[in-house]
Amino acid sequence: MAGTSQLEREMMTRARRQYPQCQDPVEKLRLQCLARGASGIKGLGRAFRIMDDNRSSSLDMEEFSKGLQTYGLSLQPAEVQEIFQLFDTNGNGTINFDEFLISIRPPMSNARRQVILEAFHKMDRTGDGVVTVEDLNGIYNPKCHRKYQNGEWNERQVFQNFLDNFDSAYNKDGQVTEEEFLNYYSGVSASIDSDVYFVVMMKNEWKL
Repeated sequence: MAGTSQLEREMMTRARRQYPQCQDPVEKLRLQCLARGASGIKGLGRAFRIMDDNRSSSLDMEEFSKGLQTYGLSLQPAEVQEIFQLFDTNGNGTINFDEFLISIRPPMSNARRQVILEAFHKMDRTGDGVVTVEDLNGIYNPKCHRKYQNGEWNERQVFQNFLDNFDSAYNKDGQVTEEEFLNYYSGVSASIDSDVYFVVMMKNEWKL
């Protein structure tokens, strides 16, 4: 993950640099998420799901605004209103937050998306769409980790730390879904201009 971590730092720096000049509310929201790291968009999704008390996968204006505040994102009320109206395509006063999260994810080519999914499916040994500590047995070697070698961590702790790379720092649940994995790598992808370089990086990173 060393190469990916460097790319993530570059992405965070680029997002912070671009934000002051940005005028588009949706892009401002995207840049604020990316400035928090590759799991920033995933963390926003978690904040929205906390607001979704009735599990409808949709949010009204009040819930949407509260979700942004809960995650600590800074937008003017008029900007929040503009974003909400943009995604409330049928004018019924609610937005589907899954579609919204996909829309604010940095754009990716099909080649990038496919190699990300290939890496996810390699990890998801049970094929249930969720990667847990148990899935990592035989996929990720904990014995190379420094804290395992010095006796500070056991195998499970190393596996959990690995999964934490893809988890939101604001609400960890110890597992990673396909959508969360895509959200993470869409952030990493934002710092790489070349499709070919990104695909090669992923294949080397995951031994695909």
